[in-house]
Amino acid sequence: MTPSFVFKMVEAKEVKFIDLRFMDFPGLWQHTTLPISELTLESFDHGFGFDGSSIRGWQAINESDMLLVPVADTAKIDPFMTHTTLSMICDVRDPITKKEYSRDPRSIARKAVAFLKKTKIADTAYFGPELEFFIFDHAFYDQGINFAKYHVGSREGIWGRGDEDPTNLGYKIRLKEGYFPTPPMDTMQNIRSEMVTELINLGIPVEAHHHEVATGGQCEIDMRYQDLVTMADSVMMYKYVCKNVAARHGKVVTFMPKPLFQDNGSGMHIHFSLWKNDKPLFAGNKYAGLSEMGLYAIGGILKHAAALCCLCNPTTNSYKRLVPGYEAPVNLVYSSRNRSAAIRIPMYSEKPQTKRIEFRCPDSSCNPYLAFSAMVMAAIDGIENKIHPGDPLDKNMYHLTEEEYENIGSAPASLEEACNALENDHEFLLKGDVFTADVIHYWIKYKRENEVDALRQRPHPYEFCMYFDI
Repeated sequence: MTPSFVFKMVEAKEVKFIDLRFMDFPGLWQHTTLPISELTLESFDHGFGFDGSSIRGWQAINESDMLLVPVADTAKIDPFMTHTTLSMICDVRDPITKKEYSRDPRSIARKAVAFLKKTKIADTAYFGPELEFFIFDHAFYDQGINFAKYHVGSREGIWGRGDEDPTNLGYKIRLKEGYFPTPPMDTMQNIRSEMVTELINLGIPVEAHHHEVATGGQCEIDMRYQDLVTMADSVMMYKYVCKNVAARHGKVVTFMPKPLFQDNGSGMHIHFSLWKNDKPLFAGNKYAGLSEMGLYAIGGILKHAAALCCLCNPTTNSYKRLVPGYEAPVNLVYSSRNRSAAIRIPMYSEKPQTKRIEFRCPDSSCNPYLAFSAMVMAAIDGIENKIHPGDPLDKNMYHLTEEEYENIGSAPASLEEACNALENDHEFLLKGDVFTADVIHYWIKYKRENEVDALRQRPHPYEFCMYFDI
């Protein structure tokens, strides 16, 4: 896709508006819309000005001017706009130096790919994330001086089984029994198919969709693997499509990791492999069909796993999911089949091109540009320094002796712990100026001040259950 081809699309589709999209620091898409007359060939070089000081985690008020430079490769007709609108993802640049903005997540992802090539280890990093999410019928939440509340509703939620209502037809998904039931138990089949149709129409390859383990509308749509930057772009379009298709049906989608108590949370298991000259580098004759390089990549990710969690599990709610007992990968070990391990080696196929590792800790609340880039940097560190991950753990975690269990590392138990881990272990991210010291410092500062402290300072509703009569 070139700028010239974009203009052919504009003419053929009779486009009325262009929608410019970019990532804020924490991981939400932002956008601004212009009449199509504002788009010229020069726009792909000079960009469009905007106020960077109004974006979370970005510029100071005294240096607020920034540029949005549209990327022609990302041009797509938006399926949700009333007036024909062409959306494009933008790179963010400084208007004076014209350099990429160091806090722009997409810029960090491109630098990670460039650094990977510079090491000569590989020329491509492929990613295949499995995003899980909930589709609710409604949601409300608020916190004030003297109250706190939230409520989510789903017609398939087990909590509504006893409702004496003529619309209650009795098909409810039990806790932890939502994996693969057929309709009418699975009430989300048609909505997911509509989401998949929109993704395919937007050029995003999809492999499958299904109901997930939890009650109350937990779902998963699996995209086919793509290179790092393309997949991060696709993750953002995936979230956009899921939310807007749900809205068409009067429902709401959340990628919050743990919206329900006593049932599985939503993860984002990330399948990852390195390739060079169209050859898979993780395939070999070592454990589970991995190469030595594949094992070293695992070693790097496990060594830096606690720090990675600050970027891959970046919310306080993330650590409500990372607890034992809900298929959550809290154990910092690797295995060919054990789903409670932080890293799993899928064994579905013996073909070398399918050989990959699956990092199971991350969740769908992460900024994909930052999470994927951090994984690549950890893998590079493991490969360059030949960090062997030790022996795999193929035993049932619940049958280990106390001594065996004590020797296993665990994922952080809170966002505060993850922030501390990243603060003490981030040199591997600074190589090649992929993540700058400013980015790491400000990410930790933002998380501590706006999320960790914000939650710590507020009474929790369950504290009233425990302590009100003390």
